[in-house]
Amino acid sequence: MDIANLERLNAARRARKAVMLVTDLERGRDRVILEGGPVDGALGDAVAAAFRSGKSATCEIDGGRYFLNVHLPPAHIVIIGAVHISQVLAQMAALAGFDVRIIDPRTAFATPERFAGTDLTADWPIDVLKDRPLDAYTAVVAVTHDPKIDDFPIAEALRTSCFYIGALGSRKTHGSRLDRLKKEGFSDGELARIKGPIGLDIGASSPAEIAVAVLGQIIQALRSRDITSPKGDKA
Repeated sequence: MDIANLERLNAARRARKAVMLVTDLERGRDRVILEGGPVDGALGDAVAAAFRSGKSATCEIDGGRYFLNVHLPPAHIVIIGAVHISQVLAQMAALAGFDVRIIDPRTAFATPERFAGTDLTADWPIDVLKDRPLDAYTAVVAVTHDPKIDDFPIAEALRTSCFYIGALGSRKTHGSRLDRLKKEGFSDGELARIKGPIGLDIGASSPAEIAVAVLGQIIQALRSRDITSPKGDKA
């Protein structure tokens, strides 16, 4: 492997960027590609599919053989609100391989006893996210029903292109939320990225069922995300 390519690969991984090492197995040459970077033809289709699945693979393109070695940043789920749904969602998401953290300034809810083994911070999101910012490989789930707690992380998720943004609440509640965010300068296209009411439409009613619906929607968003636009400088 070319040492310069190794340095570019490691730099991208440290920056939490999705990156791939494409090796031409016939010629022994390799190339570093960032997710969204330009790759033409059938190889570009194979690269896009590998980025979406997160699985490394060998492929044959136009008589040549390539190994696509994919490195995706660990996907995070940031849950705003230490409620009953959060208790179940945190456990399910961890089993599905996500890194989970919960933020809620309400110390009566955000207790270690209710969230044993979970990354839990009892503070305001505006303060927490300064030190631990969101990024494109983060899903934000806002479930407090309190605009003073939910609105800032939702707006921050829009600004940082989080791959999933969902907010609990009725259609009326969501409409009011959109009105507030419009006043902050977000366009209708940007606001359309927010899933509200949250979760896949499976008729969920209990906290556990809602957690299933939300996690399914997060996985769907992760695996079907748009990777046609570059998400950073070319490697």
